[in-house]
Amino acid sequence: MELRVHYYDVAPEALKVMMEMEKYIGSTKIDPKLSELIKIRASQINGCAFCLNMHTTDARKLGETEQRLYCVSAWDDCDFYTDAEKAALELTEHVTLIPTKRVPDELYNRVREYFDEKDYVDLIIMINQINSWNRLSISMGNFAK
Repeated sequence: MELRVHYYDVAPEALKVMMEMEKYIGSTKIDPKLSELIKIRASQINGCAFCLNMHTTDARKLGETEQRLYCVSAWDDCDFYTDAEKAALELTEHVTLIPTKRVPDELYNRVREYFDEKDYVDLIIMINQINSWNRLSISMGNFAK
């Protein structure tokens, strides 16, 4: 399918802001592999093939294993993700599905066992950012090739 709107050309100022957020996210102390897992999980939920293709490729470049990539949608049934990763992935699901899941206190407290206050904010920003990218890609017709 062809891109509906060349949004980088139509709204370069907006995309510049999005890319600045990417720079910020890359500067946080969140592990880059975990960052990619978060982006993959949100993209799975949202059904964004373009972002799934991009972030699985990026995760492999960082040395992420095929096993962990294949199983990220079932992270809660796997023993090869750390408790911190599981907390971050659960947070990803809750924020991505916020109309129905919200972020309950129990989850917030569990995430905070592994991530400090700044990390928590950075995780939320990261999750929101990938959800924004997913929505842009899907609504603009940006499909995986």
